[in-house]
Amino acid sequence: MLDIAAACLVITALLAYVNHRFVGLPTTIGVMAIALLLSLAIVLLNAVGLDHGLRRYEESFVRSIDFSDVLMQGMLSLLLFAGALHVNLSELKTYRWQVGVLALVGTLASTVAVGFGMWMVLPWIGIELPLLYCLLFGALISPTDPIAVMGILKSAGAPKNLELVVAGESLFNDGIGVVIFALVLGMVTSGSVPTAGVAFELLAREAGGGLAFGFGLGYATYRLLKSVDHYQVEVLLTLAAVLGGYALASHLHISGPLAMVVTGVMIGNRGRAHAMSDTTRRYIDMFWELLDEILNAVLFVLIGMEVLLIAFSAPVLFGGATAIAVTLAARWLTVGVPVGALRGFFRLPAGSAQVLTWGGLRGGISVALALSLPAGEERDTILALTYCVVVFSILVQGLSIGKVIRRAMVSASGRN
Repeated sequence: MLDIAAACLVITALLAYVNHRFVGLPTTIGVMAIALLLSLAIVLLNAVGLDHGLRRYEESFVRSIDFSDVLMQGMLSLLLFAGALHVNLSELKTYRWQVGVLALVGTLASTVAVGFGMWMVLPWIGIELPLLYCLLFGALISPTDPIAVMGILKSAGAPKNLELVVAGESLFNDGIGVVIFALVLGMVTSGSVPTAGVAFELLAREAGGGLAFGFGLGYATYRLLKSVDHYQVEVLLTLAAVLGGYALASHLHISGPLAMVVTGVMIGNRGRAHAMSDTTRRYIDMFWELLDEILNAVLFVLIGMEVLLIAFSAPVLFGGATAIAVTLAARWLTVGVPVGALRGFFRLPAGSAQVLTWGGLRGGISVALALSLPAGEERDTILALTYCVVVFSILVQGLSIGKVIRRAMVSASGRN
């Protein structure tokens, strides 16, 4: 385990150096792009017999890492807490209904839209995927990834209220998406369709339980922070709350991601205002920002390397292109259209629908959920489709979202 962790950090550090020194892309996008290009280069060298065992070595290394377990049971809690730590609660309350509608209704509607869209289109390109598996793909690809979204938004220059809604939606909808994914996966494995009451009970227990647990954990941590003034102890308390709280949430079968978001928002607002000295605030911010940057970089390097484990073929590549189009169309229908049509409710500037549609980035969570599926032909297909959407999302949407925001805001100001 130590050797694997050391290798991941060394590879990430070297790729981050190369990106910073020679490429100049945002760190997360840059390291992923370089890792992906190097992996593809190894595949090409292997095809012509010149890789000298490099592909076998890299495949062995990537297979030794349980990506799904590393992200869902390790990195995710830390990354979600770090992202939520800087969300302004008073501003979030102003847009709580908008964020809630996008996170819950939008994710549910997108799951259905993507699922049925793929089920209708895939047979035309020679891929047979049962409806439940198409819905499973819809569930894992519909939530926007807070890790990818928040990293890009920091430098995109979006209006403050739009940035708040996008960040809030991405922080909460992944917890909703994981619950929907678990519900559909249970239907696939059991072969039975749960009643509406059972589905609602699962959603209420997972999501509602996660929110309540996060509030309790955040308040308890806040009280502990308020009782001491020693920044080393207080940093340690926040770290223990995240890792211990996420593990306990998993044992209680409630949503750990939602619990971490609520805990992070509470500590970042009430804790920051009433339980920390200026010195503690500075060290906690530095610690979590640095940890967030390191884990983000490692995660995106692993995403780039995962390409070696995916079986691509001509139909699958066409299917990936189709999945990109269907996912973007579903995002526009379930988020872009409502935001554009109900501007009075969402209270966002003109052009926000375009930004929300293009800024719905997918990332490591989708890949991790796809990797957690039971082995089989359907899993291989869903994994390949997911990987295509994620790579397009990060490399194309992620690199162009700044231009989309500027163009949308200029167009909006011209109309006004």
